[in-house]
Amino acid sequence: MLYIGIDLGTSSVKLLLMNGEGKIQKTVTREYPLYFPKPGWSEQNPEDWWKETLEGIKELTSEYDKSQVAGISFGGQMHGLVILDENDKVIRPAILWNDGRTSKETDYLNTVVGKKNLSTYTANIAFAGFTAPKILWVKENEPEHFNKIKKIMLPKDYIAYKLSGVHCTDVSDASGMLLMDVKNKCWSKEMIEICGISEAQLPKLYESYEVVGTLKEDVANKLGLSTACKIIAGAGDNAAAAIGTGTVGEGRCNISLGTSGTIFISSEKFGVDENNALHA
Repeated sequence: MLYIGIDLGTSSVKLLLMNGEGKIQKTVTREYPLYFPKPGWSEQNPEDWWKETLEGIKELTSEYDKSQVAGISFGGQMHGLVILDENDKVIRPAILWNDGRTSKETDYLNTVVGKKNLSTYTANIAFAGFTAPKILWVKENEPEHFNKIKKIMLPKDYIAYKLSGVHCTDVSDASGMLLMDVKNKCWSKEMIEICGISEAQLPKLYESYEVVGTLKEDVANKLGLSTACKIIAGAGDNAAAAIGTGTVGEGRCNISLGTSGTIFISSEKFGVDENNALHA
């Protein structure tokens, strides 16, 4: 059997093909543009992600027996806001993790709602890159777009949806939205109310290893893959990297210096710290 891994990064999508023994057979990288329409803004077109992912899968599997591809899973840039209308069409360009337009919304969340409350609701405090401040920004500045929102998604999960037809996310990626009750692994009713949205507008939560569905027939036909191919939820890029570097169990640390810099320390205990801006 063969398996495809998709890493939807900020500058490119990186794909690998792996056999059942975990040996990498082939890798492919395909770039897409990044847009800066105003100072401090950072956006991408989700259709660019989809186009390059499709072409990347075709290139990746071109020399292999496509019927042997049994599963596809994901890692990817976190925190970005993708909003879909009632026809599952993208309403506006995705607002990315490194977008800085939400300082007003972030200040509101940290000072008016309060860091203590945010930590209780989500095990996090607000940062400009998180998803919830972006939702508040769209609500305030683009009400015509906000009123059309049927589904709110994260970048990698948009690709999972396009492959499977399922609106999904995993708990690692969702934990960086400032919308999830991290302790109980469910959507925070308080944050949903604060953002003026409904739980129905949010994707279904899965563990990273869970199967969300199988490959849609029309996509399977385009790619030459089987409709039995499983689509697995995957993880946010930093969570996936932590596991890949062995940062599991108690007291291990992973430092990642990429497009952004992150430090992950694993712990067996759940805990939050509103005073030191600890991500959980």
